Amino acid sequence: MAATLTFGYVTYIEATPQQVWHALTDPGPTAAYWGHSNVSDWQPGSRWEHRRTDGSGIADVEGAVLESSPPTRLVTTWAEPGARAAEAGPGVSTVTFGIEPYGEIVRLTLTHEGLADAAERDAAAQGWYAVLANLKTLLETGRPLPREPWAMP
Repeated sequence: MAATLTFGYVTYIEATPQQVWHALTDPGPTAAYWGHSNVSDWQPGSRWEHRRTDGSGIADVEGAVLESSPPTRLVTTWAEPGARAAEAGPGVSTVTFGIEPYGEIVRLTLTHEGLADAAERDAAAQGWYAVLANLKTLLETGRPLPREPWAMP
């Protein structure tokens, strides 16, 4: 079996665990800060999709819910459509969100495992930095950043 890489990131958000969970799993908030709606019933074994917000219904990422413990832990597979995202293997990685109270704020830990190589890890890191900054801004101010960070040159 080929070695894979992991990306990890921790951020602190002035919010409750329930607010962070809602922002990660509800299609409305995800559309606001991520540019895609995360759609699922969030039950273990269920499918989830990262759908475009342009009305096309196209999912750019899909996967399966491996673990779901609201509001503290969500684990999903992450793959391009058609990559047999419910199964481990080439082209399928795993994303874990850990949500824990930290005094009056929340510590959000993201771990993205099973990345194929350094280029994929670096691309994932750049995406996660932008998305999590926008999530934090939305939860703390009530609005996302004025421009999507991933769309800027």
